Amino acid sequence: MNNIVNTTVNYTSDVLRSNILLLKETYPFLDVFSIGKSVLGVDIPCIKIGNGKKEVFYNAAMHANEWITSVVLMKFVEDLCIAYVGDSNIFGYSTKAIFDNCTIYIAPMCNPDGVDLVTGRLSFNTSAYINANQIANNYPSIPFPSGWKANMQGIDLNLQFPAGWENARQIKSSMGINSPAPRDFVGLSPLVAPESVAIYRFTRKHNFSLILAYHTQGEEIYWQFENYASERAKEIGKEFARVSGYTLADVPYESSFAGYKDWFLQEYAKPGFTVEAGLGESPLPISQFDKIYRDNIGILVLGTVLS
Repeated sequence: MNNIVNTTVNYTSDVLRSNILLLKETYPFLDVFSIGKSVLGVDIPCIKIGNGKKEVFYNAAMHANEWITSVVLMKFVEDLCIAYVGDSNIFGYSTKAIFDNCTIYIAPMCNPDGVDLVTGRLSFNTSAYINANQIANNYPSIPFPSGWKANMQGIDLNLQFPAGWENARQIKSSMGINSPAPRDFVGLSPLVAPESVAIYRFTRKHNFSLILAYHTQGEEIYWQFENYASERAKEIGKEFARVSGYTLADVPYESSFAGYKDWFLQEYAKPGFTVEAGLGESPLPISQFDKIYRDNIGILVLGTVLS
């Protein structure tokens, strides 16, 4: 059978939706739903896999030009399904045991509008593109649209969470970012961007024992926020580093507040990780996909086992 998830193309929200529909058709045990809508009214899809009592949540592409992370999570969904139907292992672990013990929620594209802007799916004569271009004109040092990380309001979705948000505001303001921007604008207050609100509310509805937030780049794993992470989280992080070859690292100070992982650690004191996949300048070329996936399959599987 041919694989459904195409790992050789720029991954737009249309490609994502098409892949999700085909996966659901092929593997009816998948549960697919929306956790909310983007600024442009596009659904933020989520895929539920497994039936276990333990719940984990993986998300990707919160930043527009980090869209390659969407492909990583979608390929993982497909590989899980193939292994489950074939009653085989994945990364040395029984897929059936994973399905029985864990329920995995995967939101592969948290910023669909931004992804469509960066990948060229959004036509340059649309009002959304024109508005984004006007925002970008205020920051000529950031290439457009390749440097765009924000949602279509010019808000950085990973600077929207109530975990040291005021610190983030001061840091970004000192860098000259006080208004809508292609990246690093924290918004006028926490939780005003609809995509961040959707992720926040979805997390609130669940009892996740572990979360993974996928970003690019740097081949690093961030596990800590202030002093909220447990020793167990560090041990899990060490395992993630071992199987991926990535470095378990502290977040650079200027990026260490108001992120989803930060809020999750502060709120729940359970293991939460930001994975900075790949190396280079975002958006990473799709040609890097195979290496990124090989490096990360162990993290994705162990997240269900060690949580």
